[in-house]
Amino acid sequence: MLDIELNGSPYQVPPDVSLQELAGQLGLAGQAVAVAVNREVVPRQRWPERRLQARDKVDIVRAIGGG
Repeated sequence: MLDIELNGSPYQVPPDVSLQELAGQLGLAGQAVAVAVNREVVPRQRWPERRLQARDKVDIVRAIGGG
């Protein structure tokens, strides 16, 4: 398992996991969210190819509508 930081908290993921796989594990697939890895926003179309590494800092923000 790899140790990463997810929204400021320790979290473990399997080796070679992609952002898309992580989003699926967290129940976020298809939801309006933005993801940054090490403070760099990763566009959704790059999630399948973006593999996580040990000590990555992942921030996930949900879009909330308002008015």
